[in-house]
Amino acid sequence: MLSIVRMASTDPDTLLRQLKWRYATKQFDPAQKIPAKVWAALEETLVLAPSSFGVQPWKFLVIDDPSVRAELRTHSWGQSQIVDASHLVVFLVQHPVNPAAVRRFIERTAEVRGVSVETLAGYEKVVNGFVGNFPSEIELRAWAARQVYIAFGGFMTAAALLGVDTCPIEGLDPAGYDQVLGLAGTGYFTLAACPAGYRLATDKYAATPKVRFKHEHVIQHI
Repeated sequence: MLSIVRMASTDPDTLLRQLKWRYATKQFDPAQKIPAKVWAALEETLVLAPSSFGVQPWKFLVIDDPSVRAELRTHSWGQSQIVDASHLVVFLVQHPVNPAAVRRFIERTAEVRGVSVETLAGYEKVVNGFVGNFPSEIELRAWAARQVYIAFGGFMTAAALLGVDTCPIEGLDPAGYDQVLGLAGTGYFTLAACPAGYRLATDKYAATPKVRFKHEHVIQHI
């Protein structure tokens, strides 16, 4: 019988405290940088993010170049977080998720698990059957985008646990981002962005009460 080891690196009180602490940071301190070890861990949370079938229809661009970030700000309604935060991640969705994309995932699976691609033929057929059964390209892309948002949420939660501030940004021009980032012909498209760093002490929103519906209004046991 297999022995299942449950590992916990935090506790419920710490988790809830950090989730209550986090907010969509409006003002980042440009002078405060995320330590390299902390950032490396946050990047790894993106690598480890779950997705439907495990196909990972995404890419995450970490924008290090200040001039590129300044240009992206012009396509982000002028939001200062784009340039002031220590780091900036642009979340890309892969489209379309076609048989070639599925085969790339199958080949990686074979590599990691030490098996042949042929032994995964049945699974490859299942995945291709699923992604090929969407009524339209719009619905296929929407499905892929939902996978990216799983990674997005995990990234922000991990950041909060590490005491790093974030701000999810959909208020941007995806086409403008695509152009600045040279995404034409890559099969990837901008979905959203997330600055990460440390809040300014003067950001009034840090102390603004978090507005959420009551527990009994959103959680129901059946």
